Amino acid sequence: MSWFEALVLGIIQGLTEFFPVSSTGHLYLGRHFFGLDEAGLFLDTMLHLGTLIALLVFYRYEILAIIKKPFSKLTYLLVLGTIPAVIVGVLFKDFFEEISKTGLTIGWEFLVTGLFLFYADSCKKGFKKMDQIGYKDALFIGIFQAGAIFPAVSRSGLTIAAALIRKLDRETAAYFSFLLSTPAIFGAILLQSVSLFKGTVEQISAISLIMAIIASGIFGYLAIKWMIGFLKRKSLKVFAVYVCCLGVITLVGQLTGLM
Repeated sequence: MSWFEALVLGIIQGLTEFFPVSSTGHLYLGRHFFGLDEAGLFLDTMLHLGTLIALLVFYRYEILAIIKKPFSKLTYLLVLGTIPAVIVGVLFKDFFEEISKTGLTIGWEFLVTGLFLFYADSCKKGFKKMDQIGYKDALFIGIFQAGAIFPAVSRSGLTIAAALIRKLDRETAAYFSFLLSTPAIFGAILLQSVSLFKGTVEQISAISLIMAIIASGIFGYLAIKWMIGFLKRKSLKVFAVYVCCLGVITLVGQLTGLM
């Protein structure tokens, strides 16, 4: 993998982790385009490390507040919202790893993401701010996050959709969705790290790795900031149309043998 390919994949990861379009699905397509299908778990772990750094920087004040007051309401909301993904991820880890390798279902998963975005965008305008989010809201959003363990189902897409369904206002929906992703991404890195120690790590140059992590972190930070502002003013339909079109293109490519 060249430094340029690492840079492109880092940009893809950074943007699509927080745009509601599925980072895993886009990484699969990106690696396939570059002929890097063998660059799997280790590369994904490092790219997720970049987006985790972006989250830690963006939410540094919230994280410091949690450290100072670990038994606050926000802590309980994040724990409750993370539990469903932990349960599903641990119980069905092998299953999800297998379908991630084949990529056979990603076209359908893009379509599922698009349908949820269309539905959520059609819901009545929400009103709840951060201090009005309840435990039922957090659990509901967490259940949707658990469903996003499928490779090309967007985690941010489903959690934002769930938040809108629970009547969070649009800016708060994006804000809480990304904050909730912090423990989820951290947990995913831990699980992937365990798998790396058990298996063979693909060989990637240090320059390519550093380039991938930096690009993922920088573009992840920009994507978080931009997306929160965008959703405050604009509709999710543009993303819904995009992932539905991408799903159809992927399915056609797989059926015709072009992908």
